[in-house]
Amino acid sequence: MKSLRLRLIAVTMAIAAITTICVLRNADDATENEYRALLDEVIANSARPDSLKTLIARTPKEWQDDMKYLIAYMLPEDRDTMPLGLLEENVRYAQRAKATYEWTQKLPREVYLTDVLPYYVVDEVRDAWRKELHELFAPVVDTCSTMMEAVTAVGRVIPQLTGVNYDTRREKTNQSPRESMRQGMASCTGLAILLVDAYRAVGIPARFVGTASWHDNRGNHSWTEVWVDGQWRVTEYYLPSQLDHLWFMPDAAKADPNDRHYAIYATRFGNAPDWFPMVWCGDDSTQVNNLPQHIGAENVTQHYIDLAQKLHNKRLEADTHTYLRIAGYRTPSTTLHSADRVVMGVDIFCDKEQMGGGLTAGPLRDMNDYFTILLPKNATYELRYNNQHGQLQTLQVCLGDEPMTINLFLDRN
Repeated sequence: MKSLRLRLIAVTMAIAAITTICVLRNADDATENEYRALLDEVIANSARPDSLKTLIARTPKEWQDDMKYLIAYMLPEDRDTMPLGLLEENVRYAQRAKATYEWTQKLPREVYLTDVLPYYVVDEVRDAWRKELHELFAPVVDTCSTMMEAVTAVGRVIPQLTGVNYDTRREKTNQSPRESMRQGMASCTGLAILLVDAYRAVGIPARFVGTASWHDNRGNHSWTEVWVDGQWRVTEYYLPSQLDHLWFMPDAAKADPNDRHYAIYATRFGNAPDWFPMVWCGDDSTQVNNLPQHIGAENVTQHYIDLAQKLHNKRLEADTHTYLRIAGYRTPSTTLHSADRVVMGVDIFCDKEQMGGGLTAGPLRDMNDYFTILLPKNATYELRYNNQHGQLQTLQVCLGDEPMTINLFLDRN
């Protein structure tokens, strides 16, 4: 009887495995058929059809499907003006990663095409990043045996190897890897682009994610996802202590999937169901629906809402976290009335890792309304904010087992 049960279990597992393989193959076949039908039309409508045909013909036969896919989904301006040598280098080094790393070889074809092979992330300058980043990070991952090990290895050293750190004095928002490395600085968008390309350079699927604005209108944010063990995991340029445990998850929980201004999108190369709102292409008066719409994406807001709620509940159930409540006032002598309260941006760090950030409640909000964040117990945190003169201020807070309330002041005198 026991042996019969074991045989039935084995058969069930085999059927499940075959079903999974068939689903993946069907998705891959759909992707292949989709771009093959598109390719002839794209080449015919190009300003340089002969050059594109020649590029395909001189590509090694076993790499030609990759090249055809990229050409089929190139943006029109890239197809007509971009140096085609960039595509050759891109395919060559994508194939080198695939030949080298087992984690790349095991990827579903569709994931490889959409999130390893692409030559761009968003609308950054098209430069020859893949060879440079492959040579920079290949020694870092060559001893890794799993994709998770490789993800961690790259994330730990990317600031040191590239020389790039977060700094809003960068030249522009949507910097390419070379632009950021030349300056040694980038803001969140440039850092996310650089991290996506660094992962792709060693055969790790990665994509760019962001929101046009958080729920409290304190600005946009961009970050990165990596594909590990069949699912997208959340990370950033400065590697978090755990994937998915990012400082902005409480904000992501308040995103709105039905409002493009407050939704969260992940880029997608190729055939995409939606478009990515590149807020850096406009100014403060630009409506989100008037932004350029040529970078493909998918709306992943609900996934983030669900993930954030799951993390929050898990922390409460484990009793490992407690609340820090923060209010902002003009001065220490004016804290009695709602009119005394001011909106202040606050970022919270534990050592070098950002744990969260947000805005304190202003004068029109209830006096019981605080900027509230759930943090690990029995740890020391640094609160960073600007005073009335725009100067950075810091405050050390020792959080114990119980919730704590902190008042910050624009003018401490």
